[in-house]
Amino acid sequence: MGERRLFGTDGVRGLANGELLTPELAVSLAGSAARVLAERDRTHRPVAVVGRDPRASGEMLEAAVVAGLTGAGADAVRVGVLPTPAVAFLVGALGADLGIMISASHNPMPDNGIKLFATGGHKIPDALEDAVEDGLGAHGVRPTGAAIGRVRDLDDAGSRYTAHLLTSTPAGSLAGLRVVVDCAHGAASTAAPEVYRKAGAEVVALHADPDGLNINDGVGSTHLGPLQVAVREHGADLGIAHDGDADRCLAVDAAGAVVDGDQIMAVLAVAMRDAGELGHDTLVTTVMSNLGLHLAMDAAGVTVRTTQVGDRYVLEELRAGGFTLGGEQSGHLVLPRHSTTGDGLLTALRLMARMTGTGSSLAELAGIVTLLPQVLQNVRVRDKAAVAESAAVRAAVEAAQAQLGGTGRVLLRPSGTEQLVRVMVEAPTEEQARATAASLAEVVAAAH
Repeated sequence: MGERRLFGTDGVRGLANGELLTPELAVSLAGSAARVLAERDRTHRPVAVVGRDPRASGEMLEAAVVAGLTGAGADAVRVGVLPTPAVAFLVGALGADLGIMISASHNPMPDNGIKLFATGGHKIPDALEDAVEDGLGAHGVRPTGAAIGRVRDLDDAGSRYTAHLLTSTPAGSLAGLRVVVDCAHGAASTAAPEVYRKAGAEVVALHADPDGLNINDGVGSTHLGPLQVAVREHGADLGIAHDGDADRCLAVDAAGAVVDGDQIMAVLAVAMRDAGELGHDTLVTTVMSNLGLHLAMDAAGVTVRTTQVGDRYVLEELRAGGFTLGGEQSGHLVLPRHSTTGDGLLTALRLMARMTGTGSSLAELAGIVTLLPQVLQNVRVRDKAAVAESAAVRAAVEAAQAQLGGTGRVLLRPSGTEQLVRVMVEAPTEEQARATAASLAEVVAAAH
């Protein structure tokens, strides 16, 4: 098969009921997935777990997905509004063949998306994704009578998921902590406050009243200002921010300072190393992680493996190397011994458990990483391939890196979807980073 037509790195995403993400597509996509699974294993009727975030269009798309599944002869188990990692967990827990999560994560409310999970709750393999896409629009023999799929609701889906989370951070283990959690009016609005309370924390729930229209609206992990204010107002020990589907987590310390994904990874890596749980004493992250994380891990005796940008590449490296912690600067962390995908609630629980286990504040724990100023500049070009092959660009990058030495870093990365080259520079000062990025951007712009 040639270039991917529909699926991106995180499923299908777009304006709900717009040109791409229509109910018709949802019916066809779900039906194709059911048929592909049925063809691969004819010993039983396929079973699919279907969940969504609270955005209004999710109701429409859920109905379409269920119709597509049952119309192709698969049973659908509706779990309602739950975080993406809950759907992944339930696929494995129920022994289902497929998971379908309807969410656009941190995107604004008008957008939505459809994400598929394979057996065990793992990200769907590329070959299976290709087969599903190739089957769009086909119908085959339509089942009738008893062969039509059935639908049931899993009423205890939320409690099953929270019980699973509490196996990693038992009830009472967070006693003494006061946390403000910004739920982004999203999928974690019930689950996050509930599980943090069960683990023993005193919880102030913020933006936990979804109405279908307010998800991510100036709140959550992409808008940390309200959380910073609330943490100080409530005298909390920390704040936790989730995105719309709660597969990621960022934090705020007691003074309101942001603790990003790189710092959270460093805290958990050291905690897991101390407990003998960090596989091969290695952390997996992407090329976008701050040099400060690399320096901190080197000082802690932890090896850092880097991948391309995207959680699928982090997951591939984790599975290939038998590693137990990986993630992205955005706060999307994966702990394979507890979850098959990024889980913001699990991340927050482990972060808070490190605080109570050591008696240290979040600021103290995160202080092992000194983040270097990072400047990212997008340069629009006519031919990004020509830029990548340019001797002048290569020479400029080498000169800039030589000037920074071990105190900084230069990264040029072509966009995966646009004719853009992204210039990223880290340096000891913001001024130096900006100057270096601007100089490189000029060379890139002149090279095509």
